[in-house]
This record gives sequence, structure tokens and C-alpha cells, in this order.
Amino acid sequence: MQGGVGAYTRILALELARQGQEISIFSSMAAREADPALRLTNPIQAWGPGSLLTIRQWANAEQLDVINLQFQTAAYNLSPWIHFLPDAVPSIPVVTTFHDLRFPYLFPKAGALRPWIVRRLAQASRAVIVTNHEDHAELQGNIQATLIPIGSNILKNLPPNDDREARRAMAGAKHDDFLIAFFGLLNHSKGLDTLLQSLVQLRHEGIAAQLLLVGGGLGSSDPTNAAYAQELRTRIQQLELTDYVHETGYLDDEAEVGAYLRASDVVALPFLDGVSYRRGSLMAAIHYGCTIISTQPQVNIPTFRDGENLLLVPAGNSMALSTALRNAYQQPALRKRLGHGAAALAHEFEWESIARGYVRVFEQVTA
Repeated sequence: MQGGVGAYTRILALELARQGQEISIFSSMAAREADPALRLTNPIQAWGPGSLLTIRQWANAEQLDVINLQFQTAAYNLSPWIHFLPDAVPSIPVVTTFHDLRFPYLFPKAGALRPWIVRRLAQASRAVIVTNHEDHAELQGNIQATLIPIGSNILKNLPPNDDREARRAMAGAKHDDFLIAFFGLLNHSKGLDTLLQSLVQLRHEGIAAQLLLVGGGLGSSDPTNAAYAQELRTRIQQLELTDYVHETGYLDDEAEVGAYLRASDVVALPFLDGVSYRRGSLMAAIHYGCTIISTQPQVNIPTFRDGENLLLVPAGNSMALSTALRNAYQQPALRKRLGHGAAALAHEFEWESIARGYVRVFEQVTA
């Protein structure tokens, strides 16, 4: 399935299988899987109350030791029923991985029921895994959670003999242009509006800046992405940036993603909610050792050091982002230092250690 949760689940499952675990996956009809190491069952059209009975029948037929629920509200079409999965399979321990703690839409004026239903899922689960510091801090004190970071969804090596200058030309950039890359699904939380304003400022200052939207799919989980993508393209026209913003479109070949990221001068990820472990696009930029500019985190994340392995600016502040981009443009040594710093971080997010963390949690709940 397009999007971070689908890619995360597939890579994690393949690594667990490589480490000797027997993996079965249950999902909706939108899911596809060709690797024989993973058995996919995908009968679900809608995540209604009947889906819980279907999951229980599947789990019993597969004789599972553990069910790991990869949870993000949008991935289940905002359905409240998935929150009651631990009740539907009382004989099998459920470990829930929260990709975020955002609340589902239940009905108008649901109010306090929204955070309650997410916390209830956490409390009913035999164990909880969170992927980022923000959710870990929010659950602390009430629910014991294990923090296991996500890894890069893009893992392939660069294409052999890839020509950086040719790649930049494919991206719409001349030799001396300042090529800024953005990678990820088109979503309102990514701060692209801020980035467009910064691009206007750089062009106004005479900097030959070009923006490349790498990937840019809509994903399978958030139906608002399509409307936002159209708004974004309208905004590009209004700001008279059509000649300076380029899109690769959705890329099936992961190596192509890495090649475009490495061919760019900087990767700008101005998340409105701050830089976070929950962002797979960030992990991809780290994986390829890119020069990264992002936004200040909402909580302390010791791993990220401003000026050493990435540049951080206030979220939603186009002037601050313009300044950071200008500094990176004017200082090649800064770009080089940040790229080396990002590459040094990559070992923190390797899938082999991520999968081992999962196995430790599974062993604890089955002991």
C-alpha cells in the first residue's frame, strides 16, 4: 500500500522473516504482496464490526502466537472498530504499534471519546510500541511503551554509474542552480506551503533555486491528500513558480528516489509538527546521507543536533527557512558537514536492529 505505514509493515515483516519468524499479514483489499516469505490475507472492504470476526477467524486458522497491530487511524479509514481488536481475540496477545496517537472521527461532538478510544486500545493491548518521542512522552505515566524507531522505506543502492549532472538536468536544474528536494506524500502537514514561500524569497534575491518534488504520491490512507495536492498546484501557479517547481511523480524504483535525493543540494522537510522519528521521508534522507533542513521538534530528541547532522528552523516560518536555505547555498562546507552528520546517523535506524526490538517485545508477551 502506498504510504509510510504500508512500506514500514512490509520491510519489517520481511526482516522478521529473514530472522526466522513465520509471518502472516492481514489487511484490506487494497494491499498487495508478491514475496512468498509473507502470507497475505486481504479480504477487507471496510473496517466495520464484521472485520473483527474475520480477523479472529484468520488468527485462529493461522495459529498465531502474537498479533501485531500496525496502527494509524487513517490507515483504517478512521473506523473506531479496529480499536477493539484486543477484545475480539482474547486468547492471543495483541501488541499495538502506534505510528501516531491521532484520534479517529467518531461522530459530531464526540469530544472526549476521541482520545479515550485511542488510550483504551493502548491499555487493552498486551504491549505497546511507539515509533517516536512525542507519542512516548504522551503515554508515559499511564502506559508502559517501548520506543522502536522506524527505518528508511527506501533502501536500494543508487543506480550503477548514475550521472549526478544528468540526474539534475532530469530534475529541471542547470549546473549552477540550487536544487532543493522535497520527498514524501503530498500532505498538508509537510509544510510545503512554507517551502513555496521560501522559494519565492530565494528567487527574489537572485538565487537560481529550483524545487523538486520527489515521489509525491497521494498514499492509501488519507483521503484529503488529493484535495491538498490540487490546492498546492494552484498555489504554485499563483506564486508564478511553475517554471521552478518540478515533479518526478510516483517512483516505483526505489533507487531512482535515492538518486534524485543525492543529486539535490539540500533536502527540505519543513514539517508543521516538527522533525520526528515518525517521518519515513526523513529516514530516507538520512539513509542517503543528504544535507537536511527541517523544523524544530516538539520534544527533545537528543539524536538530532542542529548544525551537525541537520539544520532546524521554527515550523511554519518561511523567512527562517529562507535563511537556512540561503546559508546552505552560500556555504558548500556546511552542506558537506551536514551530509556527513546525516550519514553517521543511519546506523541508528537499521531494520535488523528494529526487527530485533520487536522480537524482544514478542518474547516478553508470550513468556
